[in-house]
Amino acid sequence: MATQTPPSDNTNNPRAESLIEYPSLFPIKVMGHKVDGLVHAISMIAQQFDPAFDAKTIELRESKGGNYLGVTITVTATSREQLDELYRTLSTHPMVKVVL
Repeated sequence: MATQTPPSDNTNNPRAESLIEYPSLFPIKVMGHKVDGLVHAISMIAQQFDPAFDAKTIELRESKGGNYLGVTITVTATSREQLDELYRTLSTHPMVKVVL
């Protein structure tokens, strides 16, 4: 008769699956064409998911050719679900090309 290994204590604990401790400050890099409204659009999305988001903390970095803009936002991450939905929302925005 084979013995069964009991499930580990972490099986039902979603926090055990994450390397992020919640809540925590979490930087997200967003890149898009350098156009009017890009930074504002990203700020509005960040604020949807983090009401305490401070747009003054945004960091901007222009590409060498000046055609693209890298925008780093730092949000207070409260859950994996929040971050997943934030990434999805940013990634599907028409002005955004890449989210890291």
